[in-house]
Amino acid sequence: METLRAIVVFIHLLGFATLFGAWLAQAVGGKREFTQLMNIGLAIAGLAGLALAAPWGITWTPGMSFYIKITVKLVVLVIIGAMIGMGMARQKRGEKVPAGMFWSVGALTLLNAGLGYFWH
Repeated sequence: METLRAIVVFIHLLGFATLFGAWLAQAVGGKREFTQLMNIGLAIAGLAGLALAAPWGITWTPGMSFYIKITVKLVVLVIIGAMIGMGMARQKRGEKVPAGMFWSVGALTLLNAGLGYFWH
């Protein structure tokens, strides 16, 4: 069971890397647009994260802080998804993505990774 959980953690990290890597490529490249690859990374990270919230046969009983952490990370993920969705809708209409929205997606993605790593 622990091996399967480790595989899901790895998939979760791949989702984060895909989302953040696609965002960073746009930031460094100067285009500052949202891409479909960001949506894919967001979906992978989100689904794997929800799978990781399952009990997995662990002998310890998760405390209240575990559920608060999962809830906060899910809310941040939904905000990131909403921003990417709004930005992509603007792009389809031929408008530019606002700089604040673009940079917020990167910052919130890093925040979510930090919450997962530092909040125990």
